Amino acid sequence: MTAAAVTATPSKFPRAARIRASADFGRVFDGGRRTSSPVMSLHWLRDAQPPRLGLAVSRKVDPHAVGRNRIKRNLREQFRHLRGELAGGAYVVVARRPAADLPNAELRAAFVALLQRAGALPPHDEPGTMTG
Repeated sequence: MTAAAVTATPSKFPRAARIRASADFGRVFDGGRRTSSPVMSLHWLRDAQPPRLGLAVSRKVDPHAVGRNRIKRNLREQFRHLRGELAGGAYVVVARRPAADLPNAELRAAFVALLQRAGALPPHDEPGTMTG
């Protein structure tokens, strides 16, 4: 195995971290807690399993597949980075129309803010501030 193959493996988004089945989406929508912002809505169903992500980005958000895929790619990547800090459960993000107009960094920041508002992610202290 090459060094590149070894380093690339941990950064993947594993199949077990995805919500793909319609029944799983329905379970999260029916039994989960919803937190919303103008950019996206987060449905979160707490359970004992590790954090899993499902994404819903319709053609109403962006009629072009490349735009919808950009949104999903950014949200998936941010979730992958935060997965170790998140509370267990199933997370489903439903993008809204303004998400298509946001730059990548702002889209990721909006996702982090929504996770913090929902209580799934502890708030990060500002760098350089003292606590206590």
